[in-house]
This record gives sequence, C-alpha cells and structure tokens, in this order.
Amino acid sequence: MKNAIQLLTDDHKKIKSLLEELANTSTRAVKKRAQLLDEVATMLKIHTTIEEEIFYPAFKQAGNKDDAKTYFEAMEEHRAAGELVLPDLMGTKPDSEQFSGRAKVLKELVVHHADEEEQGMFKRAKSIFDKAALDALGERMQARKAQMLGE
Repeated sequence: MKNAIQLLTDDHKKIKSLLEELANTSTRAVKKRAQLLDEVATMLKIHTTIEEEIFYPAFKQAGNKDDAKTYFEAMEEHRAAGELVLPDLMGTKPDSEQFSGRAKVLKELVVHHADEEEQGMFKRAKSIFDKAALDALGERMQARKAQMLGE
C-alpha cells in the first residue's frame, strides 16, 4: 500500500506523461487525441477529487497559516485547470491547431502545479504528518479512487 505522497506523486507522473504524449500529437491524430484527452480528463478528475476531499483538508488542518495559503493556492490551480482550460480543450476540434495550443497550456499548468506540490506541499506534509498518518491518508485516497473508477 502506498502512502499519500507516493500515491499522489505516481498520479503526477502518469498524468504528466499522458499530457506530454497529447501535446506531441499532430492535427492528423484525431482518434489518438480524443483517447488521450479522455484518459487525461478521467485521471485529473480522480486525482483532484482525492486531493480536495482527503489530502488538502488534512494538510490545511494539520498545518499553520502558511500551509493554509498553500492550500488555497492549490485549490485555485485545480479550478483553473479543471474548470477553465480542460473544458475548453474538450470542446475544441481535435484536428485543429487550437487543440495543440490548448493541450500545451494544460500540460504547462499541470506540470507547474504538480512540481510546486511535490517541492512545497508534499515536502512540508512529510514534516507535518508521521508515517502512520501518511499511510492512513493513502489508504483513504486509494479507496476513494477505486470507488470513483467503479462508478
């Protein structure tokens, strides 16, 4: 069983890799683009849900004022990606150059957010939580993930 940070970091790797692949597709790769985008959308939805429902609140509660600021910033970055950039991309014709541009912007946004989390929030979480707490959070997140995949 992975702890909370391992679980989230693995998600980041998978999502970054999918976004990289998506950003490198050509306007002719219509089916491939649609399939990759679908996968990215599903993974992002599950990932942001487990962060927002489980990890972030625990982090904010256990932390200090600076950690609360980190929490709110992370929530806004999720909103930017999930409610603005991703829906735009999903509504864009896969054979257009506009799609290429929007895919690249989503990738840059997600990569920036993931890197920031890993270097800031996750490092900090390791000092806020003990091993047992990180394991317990990981278990809850894994269960929620499984539940969402089964929906």
